[in-house]
Amino acid sequence: MNLDLIWLSCRALSVAVVGLLIGNQALAQGSYQGKTVTVVVGTDAGGGFDIYGRAVARHIHKHLPGQPNVIVQNMPGAGSMKAAEFLYGIAPKDGTVIAIVFPAALTEPLIAAPGKLRYDPTKFGYLGTADSATWLCITSGKSKIKTFEDAQKIPSTMAGVAPGSSTVDYVNMFNALADTKFKLVSGYKSTAEVVLAIDRGEADGVCGYDTNSLKAQKPDWYGTPLANLIVQAGLEPSETMTKMGVPSIWKYVTGENRKVAELIVSQQVFGRPFAAPPGVPERELNLLRTAFMATMADPEFLADTQRVKLDVNPKPGEEVSSLIQKVYSAPKEVIERMKQALGR
Repeated sequence: MNLDLIWLSCRALSVAVVGLLIGNQALAQGSYQGKTVTVVVGTDAGGGFDIYGRAVARHIHKHLPGQPNVIVQNMPGAGSMKAAEFLYGIAPKDGTVIAIVFPAALTEPLIAAPGKLRYDPTKFGYLGTADSATWLCITSGKSKIKTFEDAQKIPSTMAGVAPGSSTVDYVNMFNALADTKFKLVSGYKSTAEVVLAIDRGEADGVCGYDTNSLKAQKPDWYGTPLANLIVQAGLEPSETMTKMGVPSIWKYVTGENRKVAELIVSQQVFGRPFAAPPGVPERELNLLRTAFMATMADPEFLADTQRVKLDVNPKPGEEVSSLIQKVYSAPKEVIERMKQALGR
């Protein structure tokens, strides 16, 4: 073959490849330009999930190509299940809507009556989780319930939000699997209202309360006589809580009951989950995932969260998705016992 022809062919191929790369880069850089991204928060304003959602909304735009405007929309209802149904069936599938919901909203369809909920958590596009939570049962310093052993002997009132929220589910779980004598009073709009109810003396305490929410909403309760931290719940005990003398759930939930509790508690690994609707194109989902994890490492975001005493222990979307798939493959008998333990 003529050498000049070979050179011209190679040069043309190089120009085409460079043009394609530049075109793709320009497309990526402008993919969110002029658009608005909505962060749906599946709770009322003021609670821990709302604080995380707004912190992410303030910083994720810097890591999305085109730096779009980002707004927050609170969508409380049914323990974040209203927001999950919106994300699944109504939200645009173009990468402009993401949501943070209660972890229990992602496991609720596992135990709900067939057809009751109009979403499938295994099909969401998970961006990741901002934190892997340790949840607590806490009582007021004025309550007679000073320890978990007291809660197993003495009736007490615990405040909660709604079925599907940890503040309701963990009260039911401990009553069913650890013989506590909690009386649940639910219907509060958020954990912010729950702690106000405890301050007013309407309830002895709260279960399923995240350590980060405690530090952000009631720092005067953290490690002081104003509150009793009577038990911690996590697949692995928190080193910090253990050093503070807070006993682990596994001291009280043993044997076959532990298998059920582990399935419930596993949701804490994705303690602050962010997700996109099913059907978002792979390219946009990858952009969102990359932006989310970049936000988790953003010094300004970390400074922002430190100011309001939020911990950031992120996990990527692929890991959250894998755990969701594992939860939904649990044995049927364990799922049935989980359903009973949560009072469904």
